[in-house]
Amino acid sequence: MDQSRVPLYDDKAAVRDSLDFSSATWLSGDDPEGTGKVEIAFVDSGGTTYIGMRNSAQPDGPILVFTTSEWDAFLAGARDGEFGEPW
Repeated sequence: MDQSRVPLYDDKAAVRDSLDFSSATWLSGDDPEGTGKVEIAFVDSGGTTYIGMRNSAQPDGPILVFTTSEWDAFLAGARDGEFGEPW
């Protein structure tokens, strides 16, 4: 299939570099071991909310970006135990 004709369903690639997380409020849980924790932030771009996820031990490291529907699916999976240890 010609890649130029494939419809773009996810606009994250188009907006990822324009999202400004520098002034975002990062939310996280406790980190009793001090090894770093997951942080999330909500950022608006053109009326659409995106969710960023990063490692607190590397605040200047990569940020994973999710749409709200992806985030909702992730949370539902976590609630259903989809990410639990298999043993």
